Amino acid sequence: MIAFALLQGAGMTALFVQLLPIAAIVLIFYFLVIAPASKQRKQTQEMLAALKKGDRVVTSGGIYGTIQGVETDVVHLKIAENVKVRVARSAIASVLKPDSSGD
Repeated sequence: MIAFALLQGAGMTALFVQLLPIAAIVLIFYFLVIAPASKQRKQTQEMLAALKKGDRVVTSGGIYGTIQGVETDVVHLKIAENVKVRVARSAIASVLKPDSSGD
């Protein structure tokens, strides 16, 4: 009976030792990949929600423009004199600082 308990305890220890590296890999993967991606996604959603008329932006296609109007899913950009385009809100890659040049 005592020998069986010792073997069972050794089996649990062996199982723990086998699962420990897998758990470590999952934790490392979470902190190196999942958490930063989640943080970036949250920052992008906040940036898109804060878009307003007059902001200078760059689209994911590399087009620089000034926001002339904002709808639910569409942003109206002025990219040149007398040239306005409708762009999906999700296509806005970044908002430029006021001193950035473009257009």
